[in-house]
Amino acid sequence: MEKEKTLKIEKIKKGTVIDHIPVGRALKVLKILNIEGDIGQTVSIAIHVKSQKLGLKDVIKIEERILDSSELNKIALIAGGATISIVEDYDIVNKFEVEIPNEFSGIIKCSNPKCITNSNERVKSRFVTVSKKPLILKCHYCEREMEGEEIEENII
Repeated sequence: MEKEKTLKIEKIKKGTVIDHIPVGRALKVLKILNIEGDIGQTVSIAIHVKSQKLGLKDVIKIEERILDSSELNKIALIAGGATISIVEDYDIVNKFEVEIPNEFSGIIKCSNPKCITNSNERVKSRFVTVSKKPLILKCHYCEREMEGEEIEENII
């Protein structure tokens, strides 16, 4: 008789589940969502979990919090392909994959110190997606291209 093997992470009554995060990226997702220390909500994190889709993945469950579009776009920057499930009364009411938009506004700063967005002017940053794989973004104003860790380091 074979033993049943299951991942035991408690269900949440209401909130957001971020699934299919590329392995090793859960802590970066928490950082961009400003989740650290005691935030007053239960947050469950599973790192290095077996996945049929990815081989290995990370998972985050956040009780009593529904992510807004800005937060979803930030997740797309570092965990493209992650699945978002909105949970109400222990049931999934909406499930979708984060997608990299064609344009980002106000969620990432330009790494060019001479860019107008880094001056004293009140100019909101804007980036155009040049490539999704690998992710390459281009500043609308100075046309500087950024990718990889440079993007992650400049998420606002």
